[in-house]
Amino acid sequence: MQKSYTYHANAQFHQQDRSFVELEHGAPRTIPFSAPPEFGGQPGMWTPEDFLLAGVASCFVETFKGVAKASKLEFQGLEVPVEGLIEKESGTLRFTRITISPKLIVYRQADHEAGRRLLAKAEHICLVARSLQSDITFEPKVLVEEPVAV
Repeated sequence: MQKSYTYHANAQFHQQDRSFVELEHGAPRTIPFSAPPEFGGQPGMWTPEDFLLAGVASCFVETFKGVAKASKLEFQGLEVPVEGLIEKESGTLRFTRITISPKLIVYRQADHEAGRRLLAKAEHICLVARSLQSDITFEPKVLVEEPVAV
């Protein structure tokens, strides 16, 4: 048996779309689930590990949207890749580290610093991430894409 496993989820929000979560292995949008293939489950299906990471990613998106709205920060979009590392510790497997890597797209360079500050605030108050015993690593990025004049 391997000693470590890595899982990924990615939540996104764009002003013109709804929020959504996607997984690397292309699970369907309905929610049938299975154990991961590494543990004898069916490939291509949601797993409990996916649900946990999708919960972290989607909670971060919704938390940031609320913080940005309260601060009146207009932004184009937010992508929140989340990686979870499962390792054997004290004879049992558990998530030992979860890395949240939000990528915020703001409209103006003048909003870059506010975006970084609000990402940090969302990381601090994200309910799901704050409820976990895993080490949480935070790797934010803010990108500026000024609107194109038509």
